[in-house]
Amino acid sequence: VRVIAATNKNLANEINEGRFREDLYHRLSVIKITIPSLRERKDDIPLLINYFIEIICKEQGVNLKKIEREAVKLLQEKKWSGNIRELRNVIERLIILSSDKITKKDVELYF
Repeated sequence: VRVIAATNKNLANEINEGRFREDLYHRLSVIKITIPSLRERKDDIPLLINYFIEIICKEQGVNLKKIEREAVKLLQEKKWSGNIRELRNVIERLIILSSDKITKKDVELYF
């Protein structure tokens, strides 16, 4: 069995503070995968936007929406402190609240 887990905590600090068991850390950390935050991967944002638009439109049962390049560029400038979850939520909001095409004005208005 392999366990894949994620945290936003510094586990070394958590161990030192007695809030995380060191033996458990060593059992879980056989293979570490470090994924940079979204703000460090701005080039991935257009791909993720298109992916989220496709799956959210399908989930919502609405026609596939297009997004303007200017809107994508504006989204690439954001800091994304909530990482991919935040991006997905913003795209879902834009799909629900925009017309057939997501525009730069939509991004400015709803985000």
